[in-house]
Amino acid sequence: MQWPAFVALTLIDGLVLDALPPVATTGMNFIEGVLVATFANLFLVGAIAPLLTRRLADRRAVALEAAGAPGPTQVERDVLQDRVATALLVLGLVGVIVSGLANRPVIVSETAATEENARAVRDYVEASGSDELLRNLETANTIRLGEGYFRTCIARDDRERHFCLFVDTREDPTEIVKDPSAEPNTVYRNR
Repeated sequence: MQWPAFVALTLIDGLVLDALPPVATTGMNFIEGVLVATFANLFLVGAIAPLLTRRLADRRAVALEAAGAPGPTQVERDVLQDRVATALLVLGLVGVIVSGLANRPVIVSETAATEENARAVRDYVEASGSDELLRNLETANTIRLGEGYFRTCIARDDRERHFCLFVDTREDPTEIVKDPSAEPNTVYRNR
């Protein structure tokens, strides 16, 4: 089973690495994902599986000898290695999925419009090239001004000034306009 599993799981790993790259800054396409998965899976099958198999077979041999039975045959060792390698390949796929999911940005929102607002502001800040805004993106504060219309402010390094945007998620694509005011939302709302 290890070689059919190797082929199938390597292709699935490639798809997962394409859809959920473990490194957000670079990402991967399907071919790159398959290449990375091939080398990782070869390492699992060719290096790790034989080591684990040898240890498991030796433990079994000691237990059988203590019971007065003959140790495992070579066929039993081969079957054990096949099962260990297949299990390692499945665990490798689980690891790829977990690392991809762990790298996804977390957006907490109550509606699709607020989620779109957060996504649009993040994309705007990333495209702006401003290191200060990127550093302070987690300080983003949003107020709803109307249905699908938001004002989002990001604190500057000094935390006294803010960079604010008006975001209209009703437009397609979402419309973003820089607010000339540097007042935080707490002040803006109270005017």
